[in-house]
Amino acid sequence: MIASPSNAQVKQVCALCKKSRYRKETGLFVVEGPKMFQELPKDRIHQAYATEKFAGDPAHASMLRGIDRLRLVSEDVLKAMSDTQTPQGILAVARMYRYSLADLKNRKGPALLMILETIQDPGNLGTILRAGEGAGITGVIMDNNTADIYNPKVIRSTMGSIYRVPFVSTDDLPKTLASLKEQGIRLYAGDLEGRKSYDREDYTLDTGFLIGNEARGLTAKTKAMADHLIRIPMAGQVESLNAAIASSILMFEAARQRREKS
Repeated sequence: MIASPSNAQVKQVCALCKKSRYRKETGLFVVEGPKMFQELPKDRIHQAYATEKFAGDPAHASMLRGIDRLRLVSEDVLKAMSDTQTPQGILAVARMYRYSLADLKNRKGPALLMILETIQDPGNLGTILRAGEGAGITGVIMDNNTADIYNPKVIRSTMGSIYRVPFVSTDDLPKTLASLKEQGIRLYAGDLEGRKSYDREDYTLDTGFLIGNEARGLTAKTKAMADHLIRIPMAGQVESLNAAIASSILMFEAARQRREKS
């Protein structure tokens, strides 16, 4: 059992929780809690850690069966390793996913992509992935200024969707958008100046939704690459919506249209 917070493995997990650069260098990220651990594909597990109490509970036997790389840790050590205030007894160091743009398009049916520019809030990013899985998106594209998708707060917000929704980061968003347009993907930018309401466009063909920074929206350069600017009509004195909420509205409208067409 690991009982000292100064143990090298403990220090590595702490670094993976706190440092984006270290996650990128190692190709590893941290998953916490029974739900996220249970949904994590076993071939992604680099190392698992559990308290003696958790591992000894018969209710968790099936979850831990076949896990070769499992180390027991004390309650204090797990707390030191955890990114949460109340650890749930288990966490894992997992191997990152690697996708290409082709992976996001070569899936069943027309493409449905969320394209994110400088989304800063980890909760927003995680929620977009989670809602996106529910709406049937084929993938997420992020510029390099968007929050690190392997940030522990993002991981928790996805509720497991990070294991199933493909995603890529790009260091040249305009070039990526130009490539998508060449492939026949129509780009729609959520914008307050949009001429048409979001529910007056057709999203049954290859579609990409552009969503910008929470405070500033899309940059002028990115907005200019959109085929259409669309708006979400609102009552009262509300000027704009949270990025995750706006994304969800657009994704589920596309899902509705595709269900009706099929």
